[in-house]
Amino acid sequence: MRKTLGKSIRISVAASVTIAALASVSVPAQAGDGGAIAAGVIGGVALGALAGAAIAGSAPPPPPPPVYYAPVYAPPPPRCWWEPQQVWNGYAYIVQRVRVCN
Repeated sequence: MRKTLGKSIRISVAASVTIAALASVSVPAQAGDGGAIAAGVIGGVALGALAGAAIAGSAPPPPPPPVYYAPVYAPPPPRCWWEPQQVWNGYAYIVQRVRVCN
């Protein structure tokens, strides 16, 4: 962990120093200067490639340690069955099936 953290801090410091150095250079603007645009695009692509390579080169974190649980007693599920039962529906007794569980 400490080794990875130190490496990422060094990369961040190097990137910020490079960006600060490039941002501090000021050049007067000139209309119609296509070479400056191309240089800016190429420089941006190069810095993006460097940043991408720095990010892609880092190793993934290790997997978490396995978790073990102690076995726990689980009671058996209830036994259920169907029984006929006489029910008065207002007019007559009818026989319905009723679920009975113990």
